[in-house]
Amino acid sequence: MAAQADCVKLAQSLPPRLLRFFARYPPLPKPVAEHYSSRNTSASPNHDTNSVESGLVPSDLPNPFKSHRNAITGRWHDPVYSLRRQADLVKLARAHRVEELLPFTTKGTEERIRRRVELGLRVKGTGVGQRVKGKKWERTLRARLNRRKQAMLEMPAMIQQWKQSKLLYSLGMDVGGKNSLSETLWAFPWDDLLLVALKLSNNHQHWTMDFRRILHNRIKRRAGEDIASASMDISQNREVLPTNVKPLHYNLTLEPNFENFSYEGTVVIDVDVKEDTSSISLNTLELDIHSTTVSANGSRIASSPKLAYDQDSQVTTIAFEQSISAGSKAQITQTFSGCLNDKMAGFYRSSYQHNGTTKYLATSQMEPTDARRAFPCFDEPALKAQFTITLISDKHQTCLSNMDKVSEEEVDSSITGKKKKAVTFGKTPLMSTYLLAFIVGELNYVETNDFRVPIRVFATPDKDIEHGRFSLELAAKTLDFYEKKFDSKFPLPKMDMVAIPDFSSGAMENWGLVTYRVVDVLFDPKTSGASTKERVAEVVQHELAHQWFGNLVTMDFWEGLWLNEGFATWMSWYSCNKFFPQWKVWQTYVTDTLQGALSLDSLRSSHPIEVPVKRADEINQIFDAISYSKGSCVLRMISKYLGEDVFMEGVRRYLKKHAYGNTRTEDLWAALGDASGKPVEKIMDIWTKNIGYPVITVTENPASNSVHVKQNRFLRTGDVKPEEDKTIFPVFLGLRTKDGLSEDLTLSQREEDFKVPDLDFFKFNADHSGIYRTLYSPARLEKLGQAAKQGLLSVEDRVGMVADAGALASSGFSKTSGVLALLKSFNDEDEFVVWNEILSRLSAIRSAWIFEDEDTQSALKSFQRYLVSSKAHSKGWNFTADEDHVQAQFKALLLGSAGLSGDEKVIRAAQDMFAKFKAGDRTAIHPNIRGSVYAIVLQNGGEDEFNTILNEYETAKDADERNTALRSLGRVKTQELIDRTLTLPLSDKVKGQDVYLPAAGLRNEAAGIEALWTWLKNNWDAIEDKCPQGLTMLSTVVQICTSGFTSDEQLAKVRAWFDGRSTKGYDRALEQSSDSVRAKAKWLARDREDVKRWLKEEGSVGTERL
Repeated sequence: MAAQADCVKLAQSLPPRLLRFFARYPPLPKPVAEHYSSRNTSASPNHDTNSVESGLVPSDLPNPFKSHRNAITGRWHDPVYSLRRQADLVKLARAHRVEELLPFTTKGTEERIRRRVELGLRVKGTGVGQRVKGKKWERTLRARLNRRKQAMLEMPAMIQQWKQSKLLYSLGMDVGGKNSLSETLWAFPWDDLLLVALKLSNNHQHWTMDFRRILHNRIKRRAGEDIASASMDISQNREVLPTNVKPLHYNLTLEPNFENFSYEGTVVIDVDVKEDTSSISLNTLELDIHSTTVSANGSRIASSPKLAYDQDSQVTTIAFEQSISAGSKAQITQTFSGCLNDKMAGFYRSSYQHNGTTKYLATSQMEPTDARRAFPCFDEPALKAQFTITLISDKHQTCLSNMDKVSEEEVDSSITGKKKKAVTFGKTPLMSTYLLAFIVGELNYVETNDFRVPIRVFATPDKDIEHGRFSLELAAKTLDFYEKKFDSKFPLPKMDMVAIPDFSSGAMENWGLVTYRVVDVLFDPKTSGASTKERVAEVVQHELAHQWFGNLVTMDFWEGLWLNEGFATWMSWYSCNKFFPQWKVWQTYVTDTLQGALSLDSLRSSHPIEVPVKRADEINQIFDAISYSKGSCVLRMISKYLGEDVFMEGVRRYLKKHAYGNTRTEDLWAALGDASGKPVEKIMDIWTKNIGYPVITVTENPASNSVHVKQNRFLRTGDVKPEEDKTIFPVFLGLRTKDGLSEDLTLSQREEDFKVPDLDFFKFNADHSGIYRTLYSPARLEKLGQAAKQGLLSVEDRVGMVADAGALASSGFSKTSGVLALLKSFNDEDEFVVWNEILSRLSAIRSAWIFEDEDTQSALKSFQRYLVSSKAHSKGWNFTADEDHVQAQFKALLLGSAGLSGDEKVIRAAQDMFAKFKAGDRTAIHPNIRGSVYAIVLQNGGEDEFNTILNEYETAKDADERNTALRSLGRVKTQELIDRTLTLPLSDKVKGQDVYLPAAGLRNEAAGIEALWTWLKNNWDAIEDKCPQGLTMLSTVVQICTSGFTSDEQLAKVRAWFDGRSTKGYDRALEQSSDSVRAKAKWLARDREDVKRWLKEEGSVGTERL
């Protein structure tokens, strides 16, 4: 109670202008509202009494500015008025991400306004519905900024008053580090402080979190102190629904209208009342609620309850006068309507062309938080319930949902009055809202009964449904395999998989109704190559693994996303290796999943596997290589540590114990620890709760026949600060010697000595299942190179050695010339994945040097040609009917690399194949090399080649053919064709899901990188319209358009342009792109002359050969 009283006291000392933040929060406790409503505020003009009556503003706060002009806005001030109608300058500041109490940025703000005024551009957030022109608006805005300055200057006195009263310290606000209390206060998120303090002041049932801990941790984070993750409760600060009720069952009816792209709905939600309550809050987004009734224990409580909507938290609160007692069973009934949007989120429309006509189907995508966009619901993973779905449609349309159909009847449409059908599906098991799915449209399907329950693959009529056979047969085998491995039956009566024409990700694991991007489920061996087949297999097996890991057992909140995605990724590799051992997927894993994880996690802007998630708009940004790839790498590492059989036994125990429930990471560790008898949680928590990974430095000591091993944080920028290098990871060293493999060595401290049987040959991180880089001496690297030629290293070892060498050079641990020499020494290598990594590392160097002088760029291109040409010629580019899966990909890799680096023989062959293809012979280019041939002819051609490939994109029937054509268009070199390419992403020709495809290829040329940046700046509003904030596509586009730069000067221009814009929904992507540019700039500063010297010594600068 003392802490609560302190909170009220603190809140009372704050000026009313700060209370504007509360306009977006739900009503405060009734007693506080009653205090305020007793005040006479009629003296102020334009007063809004609704704010008082609703309790938006607490009454017990003084009004020191009553009856005078507001110091910031210049308007007549009233606290309520300020809350509901924010002044122009406040809006302006927020539009530029400048909170009232953050450090002074007036000069920067003035500069931005000045530039926009000069350009005649609208100043966002001013409330002016016209373009800002002339001196009048410039004077007005400057005056407001000056008033803001004056108001800010009053703040130090208030801070001093707080310091003297020691009020902040009584609340646990110890300030550490070098920041003063004043500096900390300037940077403090006052909206959150006020919200928590005032909610707690009345002990409100929705806000029972510990205020002291929140404030203490927030201040320490702002002051740069490190809070030990092991002691943190990651559930703190979540914006979640109240816990006064829990959903039990939804009865949901939906009827889409394809004429105006809307739908009508009715939902009946049965809830269990956990606490006495007179309000129920649930999630809604972009829904119009027409009617609401609340019943309890069979009696109606409210026929027209009051509804209050909080747009920021996406919560609708239903308030009623009669309280419902704890233990009651209540029922909420709502009728509503929504938009069949084109955002690929919620209940949305997807279009396709069939017989010259545009047709539509209605489909859904709920993950992570878009079920609320489809219907009113308790949209959190832990709030599991059962669902009964009814879909109303035209009689010729197919209706699908998670369960099988249990009834179909004729009904009158509530929209048109015409006769339609109502299809009702069986009641689902307990499940989370994000796994719900429903589809209405014209669909064809293929079916198999090779599994215990029927499996079907659906596609729209414009697709050849027989292309679903590969996925269909694979699904039957995979579900049977998973049932046996998990010792758990698939609990639903059917499994449907649907190809959706518009889909934001690769696939979605909806329970019993998996939805896919077309190219990730339909496969035609006549038009698609080996890599596409492998991709389809991996995606299908990934989504089916989710039916257990994610659907049957679900993370309790979104920081546990990795539990879903990491395991499904690992399981897809595991099962793919069982079904297709000839594909050698664990070798590919090292170049694909592991390197993807290590690349992103080497940035300062990365995040832990378990990243605390507070708000819904933060969730989409963690669907990245950390949650998927690093998560799966951690599981592969622990499976190696425990042994595969023991690991799977732990998984079985986990699934059995938590079926139909929710878990946290520690629940998985507990099950694995129980199965193995090892301290799994103690070891693995360090890996999941901390950012980054180590580089292991190996120093040899011949006198004692031992090695000294030391770990430090690895950053791509090579500038690790002491405070960033505090985590000690448990590193499984995996020592390979001539005697075999030793898995029992673990580095569990900063540095340690280990005995080695023979210093003549040893290697750490055997098969590269560990998440770290290894730094050897140059002499040891040379010996490992010889060992590779002698067959002492596995393929994975050789891949990892190349990858580590490249990464360590880019971060300053070694010279880039040494990497180039290492790549040159692999001329006898004959494994696809090793060459894939060799060329990836050379590509990284060429990308960093892309803005350097022409001679150096030409020399690097010649070096690439030197490496691959003879091997490309010997492998050839012809394919047999029974071509080896791996060799087919190897041929494609070599052809593309040789041709794009200027090999004349390959260029002529590609042009010959393309000429035959253009003349009508669609078999002239094998699917395995279609993308390589397109890229080569575009790089060496002009408008004619561009038009032919663009026409292929527009007319090809197969999605893989279309994607290959669109992706290749970025290989053009002339400015005219670059500009034409950049007209495509925002045109009607390209679906929202494919916006990034034509743009990505432009990063291979300096002119393309500059053009991408210009395009983004000139088309930002249109890009935001097509890729809304919060959805992953905008993050992808931002990264593509900014990450190609290589200098601090270029980065400064990027940051200046984004400064003042809201980066909500893509801020993490922008930071990661910025970190990537910083890393390249530092790399160039260190090794620019080193590379030039090596190339000259090797004889490649200005020549055609090394």
